[in-house]
Amino acid sequence: MKFTDLLWENALPIYEQILLHPFNQEMKEGTLPVEKFKFYIYQDSLYLADFAKALAVTGTKSGSSHELLDFLQFAQNAILVERALHLGYFNEYAIGFDGGKSPGCFTYTHYLLSVSAFQSYEVSVAALLPCFWIYKKIGDYISENQVFPNPYQNWINAYSGEDFANSVQKAINLCDQLAENASEQVRQQMIQAYKTASRLEYVFWDSAYRLEEWN
Repeated sequence: MKFTDLLWENALPIYEQILLHPFNQEMKEGTLPVEKFKFYIYQDSLYLADFAKALAVTGTKSGSSHELLDFLQFAQNAILVERALHLGYFNEYAIGFDGGKSPGCFTYTHYLLSVSAFQSYEVSVAALLPCFWIYKKIGDYISENQVFPNPYQNWINAYSGEDFANSVQKAINLCDQLAENASEQVRQQMIQAYKTASRLEYVFWDSAYRLEEWN
């Protein structure tokens, strides 16, 4: 069993909760209320800005220029490719750039930034993997089961597309390579980081569905 298979198995109940969450089920059906999608897109734009920073910081810990380049490309994609999708929705739905992070977004981004800054390269890579892998799995699931026409087709196409799939596979392969040479203690830390980030993926979607605000 590859290490990432072990990661997926450990966090499978969390993924299943995400899959069955009303946000993703209603997006599949094309019935997700626009206000919830708008809230999600705005929060995701804030998330991606910090995700790109965490990717870039993690890349500086890499042991080769090839891996550093991969992480810089991941960061560039987070800023340019995915943000282009967001800007399209910002214009379509007249979403403002004011406000700030919801509690769920704040918690997730600060976790990734702290791990990338203070934990090992291996643990950082494991913590960043759920954003790649879970989004790809959800994108594929919705694409294969969606109702047509779907008002969220551009989002579905982006996360079920080949370009994103290639990035996801790169991230998975790197995580496996690092785990092969890691101690058992580091491997356990990688598992915990992956599970924590997976839980925060759920928190992020749930936060958007509930239009979560600070008390």
